[in-house]
Amino acid sequence: MQGLHLTADLYECAGDASLLTDAHALADLCREKTLASGLTLVAEKWHTFPDYQGQPGGVTGMLLLAESHLAVHTWPERNAVTLDVYVCNFESDNSEKPLFLVNALEAAFKPAQTQHNRLWRGAADGPAPAHLSVINGHDDLLLEDINPSSFYGFRFSKRLLELQTDFQYLELYDSDDLGKTLRLDGCLMTSEKDEFFYHESLIHPAAMAHPKPKHALILGGGDGGALEELLKHPLESVTLVDLDQAVIDVSREHLQNIHRGAFDDPRAQIHVADGAKFIEETNQKFDLIYLDLTDPETPAGPLYTQAFFQACRRVLSPGGAIVLHLGAPFYEPDQIRHMSGTLKSVFQNVHAYGLHIPLYGAYWAMAVVSNELNPLAIDAQTVQARLDERQVSGLQYYNRDVHGALFALPTYYLQLVDNT
Repeated sequence: MQGLHLTADLYECAGDASLLTDAHALADLCREKTLASGLTLVAEKWHTFPDYQGQPGGVTGMLLLAESHLAVHTWPERNAVTLDVYVCNFESDNSEKPLFLVNALEAAFKPAQTQHNRLWRGAADGPAPAHLSVINGHDDLLLEDINPSSFYGFRFSKRLLELQTDFQYLELYDSDDLGKTLRLDGCLMTSEKDEFFYHESLIHPAAMAHPKPKHALILGGGDGGALEELLKHPLESVTLVDLDQAVIDVSREHLQNIHRGAFDDPRAQIHVADGAKFIEETNQKFDLIYLDLTDPETPAGPLYTQAFFQACRRVLSPGGAIVLHLGAPFYEPDQIRHMSGTLKSVFQNVHAYGLHIPLYGAYWAMAVVSNELNPLAIDAQTVQARLDERQVSGLQYYNRDVHGALFALPTYYLQLVDNT
């Protein structure tokens, strides 16, 4: 019985008006979108209400699914629709299917305003998937788990956008604390007001440690935040490779406060492609490679393997480094230990570092890995001299003193990476 239950109240619908009064048209739409979502239709029932006080009656109907149900009720006098979708996860995780279905129906009705509620049901049968631990009230309270027993969350005042891309479910929210916030497959990715914690710390320690980087590569990073930070350095070129064109498009339009026009910098080369395939096929060499990816348990998992790190080493210029995030040491010790060991099997030097990232709800682990480059080989005076020489400005987190402090590890984290 475990599964996701969604409701959506749609107001001021500007779609085909016949969908609010014609049971056949509404049934055809619901049937089409249900089958397109991959759900299994087993029966259906539709009823059109008579006219009332000169106004056409609405339609109520239900599709019975092998996974549970879709219920729809229309209110033509208010140009409104209510949707109710419950899909259980018997034998497989169907969580993305109701999201796809509700999104597709909303697109057809074209509401000016919406109100959503989400509820995980049957949690006693097993833990709900991390990326869908969500409760909505009048505002959206989004809960995300770091491990099966620990959760954190934020309340958002507005849901600005939802769409199913070719690869993932994309959402855009807004709040006073975080500003516009991007979420992919239910995982918080970046926000306008806290992005500098992650992006500055991802980019600048390795870039500043390299005496003269010329060419850099970012795998992932479709929001443009890492690209914007990297282009603060006088590089000749930065290549960004992201799998999902929709992430880049949405970021270009809505997340200008994160990328700040970096996509249009003449030094930026944007490729929509699979990162592993790009690494396999490219003949270029890079001084710096940044893996700005989703977590290892996501579809980006193959890009956290020994084989992939070895492939990245092939395209790394002498003296270069690779930078990536590892996860939350306190909540994911096994993952940190495993990742550190895998990296050490490929590179001579693995320099772990970390910081607290508000959006991720925890102290977060990162690493600079290389056969030659040592980010601790430069002191604060050298960092400041390079910041001045390169005219790097607009920083909110990284500075000459923070550089070394990032690599001062808490003992529990140090033990995870030293014991591998």
